[in-house]
Amino acid sequence: MTELRDAALASKAWPFEEARRVLKRYAKAAPEKGYVLFETGYGPSGLPHIGTFGEVARTTMVRRAFELISDIPTKLICFSDDMDGLRKVPGNVPNQEQMKEDLNLPLTKVRDPFGTHDSFGAHNNARLNAFLDSYGFEYEFASATEYYKSGKFDEALLKALHEFDKIMEIMLPTLGKERQETYSPFLPVSPKTGHVLQVPTLERNLEKGTIVYEEPDGERVEVPVTGGNVKLQWKPDWGMRWAALGVDYEMFGKDLIPSAELSSKICRVLGTQPPELFNYELFLDEEGQKISKSKGNGLSMEEWLTYAAPESLSYFMYQKPKTAKRLYFDVIPKAVDEYHQQLRAYPGQDLKAQLNNPVFHIHGGDVPASDMVVPFSMLLNLASASSAEDKATMWGFIGKYAPDATPETHPGMDAAARYAVRYFNDFVKPEKVYRAPDVQELAALEDLVAALKSPEAALEQIAKKNAVMGNDEPLPEADYGDEDFLQSIVFAVGKNHGFEPLRDWFKAIYEVCLGASQGPRFGGFIALYGVDETIALIEKALAGELG
Repeated sequence: MTELRDAALASKAWPFEEARRVLKRYAKAAPEKGYVLFETGYGPSGLPHIGTFGEVARTTMVRRAFELISDIPTKLICFSDDMDGLRKVPGNVPNQEQMKEDLNLPLTKVRDPFGTHDSFGAHNNARLNAFLDSYGFEYEFASATEYYKSGKFDEALLKALHEFDKIMEIMLPTLGKERQETYSPFLPVSPKTGHVLQVPTLERNLEKGTIVYEEPDGERVEVPVTGGNVKLQWKPDWGMRWAALGVDYEMFGKDLIPSAELSSKICRVLGTQPPELFNYELFLDEEGQKISKSKGNGLSMEEWLTYAAPESLSYFMYQKPKTAKRLYFDVIPKAVDEYHQQLRAYPGQDLKAQLNNPVFHIHGGDVPASDMVVPFSMLLNLASASSAEDKATMWGFIGKYAPDATPETHPGMDAAARYAVRYFNDFVKPEKVYRAPDVQELAALEDLVAALKSPEAALEQIAKKNAVMGNDEPLPEADYGDEDFLQSIVFAVGKNHGFEPLRDWFKAIYEVCLGASQGPRFGGFIALYGVDETIALIEKALAGELG
């Protein structure tokens, strides 16, 4: 354990770097509350999405890293801002007219348009909990409504009342002139309508702990700032929450940097050190535009998980969080294959390399073995060549390539076969464009077929290539079950036909035979698909029967 901790303390993996920042807060003494608190925030005016997953997954990685370098207990709170007033009706929910009637009510008072829970907030909170539970996250759920009404925030709210002027000094310069005239950090919950009101604070009574405001009908009303009678505007609310709970670490999107700076100032005004903050870059769509829930651009979490396992999404989230990443369908196969490459590499790595390996952080150190005997990108090309409509077709080839593998012994491989068929039919198949070979390509493909049919022809191609390259090494044994031998045939044919660069030869194979401009290591593809099947595929392509 000492060796592991020492290595973790020196590791340059970003979760350990973040964990060390948190540990510095308690270099002199452990926290009075008895634990280090990590927090993620959730706005339940919408359903959980890929950003929610990323934030909880990344925060969990930092929390686990912290637990390796410190004996201080930790907690992760997933905080739902469910006391916010409903300002607009989401476009992706039913009962739109009913929702319009409930505008400005706290989300936990808005009727559930789905009819399954006591409120829209409760519905989305349940979705959040189910969502987080399904991925095995360890967390405590926190509801703003419950925290405000139970009095958990009362002390901090009274402190905010006392520091009203300082909070206003922080907030007003960030607002337009018209907004400055009506702004108050306190949003009273109307005892008449239940609405969360955005109205000025007219009077403050520090001894009584109350504010006075004016209802829309002109009546002046005095309410306590405690007990759930008011809610803070979200930036003061964020800073107040940090102060009240003693939050030690929180991450957020780059677009919230100005808000986090204001909330940090407010947290200090309330007498507490703000948490260690980490801002991550935003996700972009294929065109480089920021992903927006309202626009519906980019890739949703549900879409990713239709075509790949959640571990591949965690891998994508781990990679360079400070770098903007394009999040669209084409990134899925690469993420899946890189994730499994890291799984396979992990057992042979030394401790330093293991701590820098993304799979250590994805799995909290309990790293499973990969059972992917065939790369995902290869499965896609297999689906393309075989026009697979179900995973049983895929297993017909996988079983010949890896006789010891079955759906029962290799569940990850089985799931990947299912995902590959879906991905192929939804994204690859509609985009397939075959072309006829040119004269050079035609001659090379004919020679490739001949070499796949005859060991003598294959060895002749390899010998010719060796002579051209000045290579006097002995010829390999002709083994059509060996993907390296098959690859050497393909390589030799390309060299002998003068393809320069050689990648043009492989590109030609993909475009003529698979209808795509890129593909797998072709020797491996032949081994998986079958020599006879590959011969038939090339002959169909040359006969113009694939387009």
